[in-house]
Amino acid sequence: AAAMKQTKGLEGDKKSIIKFEFNPKDGIDNPALSLTEDMDGEGMGEPRFYLLSKSSKETFGFCLHEELGCQGHIIRQVELGGLAQRRGLQDGDQLLQVNGHFVDHLDHRRVVQKIKASGNQVLLAVLDSGSYAAAKALGRDLAHMLPADVRPRLCHIVRDKSGFGFSVSGPEGTKGTFQLSVQQDGPAERAGVPSGSWLLELNGASVRSYSHAQLARKLKQSGSKVTLLVASSAVEEFYRLRGLRVTAALADTSWLPFKVRELHMVKGPAGYGFLLKEDDCRSGGTGQFLWDVDAGMPAEQAGMREGDRLLAVNGESIEGLDHQQTVLRIRAHDDQVTLLVIDPASDEFYQSVG
Repeated sequence: AAAMKQTKGLEGDKKSIIKFEFNPKDGIDNPALSLTEDMDGEGMGEPRFYLLSKSSKETFGFCLHEELGCQGHIIRQVELGGLAQRRGLQDGDQLLQVNGHFVDHLDHRRVVQKIKASGNQVLLAVLDSGSYAAAKALGRDLAHMLPADVRPRLCHIVRDKSGFGFSVSGPEGTKGTFQLSVQQDGPAERAGVPSGSWLLELNGASVRSYSHAQLARKLKQSGSKVTLLVASSAVEEFYRLRGLRVTAALADTSWLPFKVRELHMVKGPAGYGFLLKEDDCRSGGTGQFLWDVDAGMPAEQAGMREGDRLLAVNGESIEGLDHQQTVLRIRAHDDQVTLLVIDPASDEFYQSVG
């Protein structure tokens, strides 16, 4: 409580020190900035956001450290000319968010896993080390410095007798700008489409270059099912102001009927009871597939089904690993393993929306 009083007092004093100048061209001063001034009147830095997109052969180009006597997760070993450095990440930056999830309070291994599980694209929020130390010293809640929801949504809509349950509006003669009105209790609302959100992708393709007529035609061609990538006004503005492109890879997929499954298995006297086979994926490239699932064995009991594709072992993505390396990962712990798998229908869906 004393700490709370102290900061309140400081903020009160601040208001008299800092002169707000209103410039009609810029609009009203951002109130968030006035709250993140640090105590001696020199501005405290704002969190910075980086969208890192790599190929599966590349790395993101930095390491995440936990250091003695230091709080949080620290960006280190930023590779010269690497992806992180090219985007602007700096040695000593403190990591606050991974794909919109606040991570400052999490166990270090879980944060590393979150980044690895993100695949080839990740959205990071960081704060420079000086501002981080000052915020901690003031007892600030770092989570409040960050927007709560920065993820677009992927929604899969199955039409009913009345249609998909949404309508599209946008400025006349403008391409690619479509806002959605959602019918109450209709298929779109049930699929998680927020009313007033902006349409970014339709069935995995960007709508940026579509006219209204083209969009209407594409919707018609979708038949009875359609998948939309949508963003609320706040999320759309968040990306636009930072010059970042919103992609399906960052989407909140919790509304989708297509799920990955986590299987935790403890080895029985005769093993786990499945075979791992390397095969071609429909999307091109090779994948590791689960076959010959024996009845009554740990794999079947955990929910494994023939034809499932393996995505991760013990929380780490197997993307880029060959068959032998994957088998070694599964055998790394003698008596148990946790696999992340996806069935063929869900796999095909995710491939189709990129």
